[in-house]
Amino acid sequence: MSRPTLAACLAASLFLGPPVKAEEPLPGPLRPTLADTHQRHQTPQQQWLMRQWRQRMDTDLADFISEPAERRKLLTQVYQEARLARLPPELVLALIHVESGFDKQAVSSAGAVGLMQVMPFWIKELGLPMDDLTNPNRNLRYGCTILAHYLAVEQGDFTRALARYNGSLGKTWYPERVLRTWRDHWR
Repeated sequence: MSRPTLAACLAASLFLGPPVKAEEPLPGPLRPTLADTHQRHQTPQQQWLMRQWRQRMDTDLADFISEPAERRKLLTQVYQEARLARLPPELVLALIHVESGFDKQAVSSAGAVGLMQVMPFWIKELGLPMDDLTNPNRNLRYGCTILAHYLAVEQGDFTRALARYNGSLGKTWYPERVLRTWRDHWR
């Protein structure tokens, strides 16, 4: 039996009909993340852990976002989406730091959009036509899903997964930049 593709799993989770083919198989442990599942109940311990993490990250994020309520909301979203995708939330912060400087409206010269600089073709591959990549919730969901997939494909190798995320597989400048930012700013 063949393993399902990333697009097939995500399409099935969204009831989109026939799956779109992706280039790489989806490893079994990676679950679909584009479905709206982050609203599930958190235990008091999970809520406490998130509050502690958010408090630790708040000071560094203030360099980018001055409004405390906006910081709290973004940190909560990052934490929830990263945990849902089984990613270190600090790595997601580092990637956002490098990709967009925490500008949710950022658009790169290549056309990548939002906090995690997701390319619009991912909507056709994985999502729904009405998905707005400038919406931080959707952008984080897409970005974390894509990164988790690449991390699974690369069997936990952060350097190779980050290079795939950036479209620079075989080069190390981008992964080194994200990993250095993670180490120096978000740990």
